[in-house]
Amino acid sequence: MPKTYTFDEVQQHRTPDSCWVILYGNVYDVTSFLPSHPGGSKIVLQLSGTDATEEYDPIHPPGTLEDSLPPEAKLGPIDESTLPKEEKAPTEDGGSNKGPKKEQEVEVEEEIMSLEECLNLDDIEKVATRNINRKAWGYYYSAGDDLISKTLNNTVYRNILLRPRIFIDCTHCSTATRFLGQEVNLPFYVAPAAMARLGHSDGEHGIAQACAKFGAMQLISNNASQTPEQIVADAKEGQVFGWQIYVQTDRKKSEDMLKRINKLKAVKFICLTLDAPVPGKREHDERSKNVASNLSVRSAIQEGSTSTTTPEPETGGGVGKSLFAGTAPDLTWRSTLPWLRKHTDLPIVLKGVQTHEDACIASQHTPQVSGIMLSNHGGRAMDTAPPSIHTLLEIRKYCPEVLEKLEVYVDGGIKRGTDVVKALCLGATGVGLGRAPLFANGAGGKEGVERMFEILKAETETAMRLLGAEKVSDLGPWHVNTRAVERDIYDGMEAPDMEGWARSKL
Repeated sequence: MPKTYTFDEVQQHRTPDSCWVILYGNVYDVTSFLPSHPGGSKIVLQLSGTDATEEYDPIHPPGTLEDSLPPEAKLGPIDESTLPKEEKAPTEDGGSNKGPKKEQEVEVEEEIMSLEECLNLDDIEKVATRNINRKAWGYYYSAGDDLISKTLNNTVYRNILLRPRIFIDCTHCSTATRFLGQEVNLPFYVAPAAMARLGHSDGEHGIAQACAKFGAMQLISNNASQTPEQIVADAKEGQVFGWQIYVQTDRKKSEDMLKRINKLKAVKFICLTLDAPVPGKREHDERSKNVASNLSVRSAIQEGSTSTTTPEPETGGGVGKSLFAGTAPDLTWRSTLPWLRKHTDLPIVLKGVQTHEDACIASQHTPQVSGIMLSNHGGRAMDTAPPSIHTLLEIRKYCPEVLEKLEVYVDGGIKRGTDVVKALCLGATGVGLGRAPLFANGAGGKEGVERMFEILKAETETAMRLLGAEKVSDLGPWHVNTRAVERDIYDGMEAPDMEGWARSKL
């Protein structure tokens, strides 16, 4: 019969020589794991002597404890009667499950909407904001600096006008299309956004189940809070996944992960993220001031790490900054693409293209590169970087042949079906959703994500019908008026490194 420990006994083990934590009602001796923890030993020591379950659970995939610690590290159960009473933070409205209290909120709270009452994605975000804790809200909502790029990602769509046609039979409408040769039922997909279990325990697997119901594609984040194997478990026949990679400075970690991904039949391509070689400054995330904001999701099992020389991360910086621990800043066209091709035969899509010059260079790397994703990382990296629609219009102006050579995807700021349709009209192959699935998951888990898909699919169908487009391939630039946006498209000097690249010019 294992010994039952008191909280006072656990409190006596808070040093690098003897480090205990409480997880899921049991006491663990994690001293031996300190040197190899991917996020650094300081983070574990911050939680030593405490019940770390609430901080640990949302950002470590199930099974991490069993794979990272020997059986004898599990010392025994904690006497829960000895645990200190949990105090509610005065800044959180009604307890730890509530979102941050906004200054503009009135004394009398509005009644929280049900998922069925949510009519648009903003409604779903409001419900999620009430449901999730401050840490999750700070990570999901935050963006770089003054949130200019994040805001413009959405507002730019308002300046593009649609041109409906009349006397066209709109009885039938299909949103089905193809991504990288794979059939999907929706022209929008779940972009690789991390930390779904911060918002709801269903996590990325719940999002995958919602995608299965609607025939939608899902990109699995490199920093997902569940393992790729757990996320694709129970995937339906024909369900399409991609996997996002942040290349690590220790290339072996990335190579080991690619070996695992290559074994998953549901994963159809690799998405190499390039728009955030270093983390942006996300102040809403940094203000969360929660110890877990320093925890690295990159658990030893997820990274396949056996290294004992992981550098200590900087303190502070929020959840977002901690996720970049170990990310390689030295990627180049010349070295990285050959290295990636050596370790996978899956199609490669480059995420984070923000200029027509880089789109043009990418097109010169076909067939090694199958597609590009125009993205400014949801406004979370370089603030005042252009929205993806600006980059798409740049490509149409300076090197339209790229649209023929590559599949071109866009993401950032999508809130309405009309936003989806406008991007498709301008030549986008598909449209990515990042924050929307995270907030939908926070609003109601799998059911919240299903409601998000239901709303956006209906809005997209309505917009297509009113334009006179029966299928996605019927949409074209003649359906939109972009005059108000084109005046803001780049019209400066050609980048010096473009000399010698063949491309069309107006």
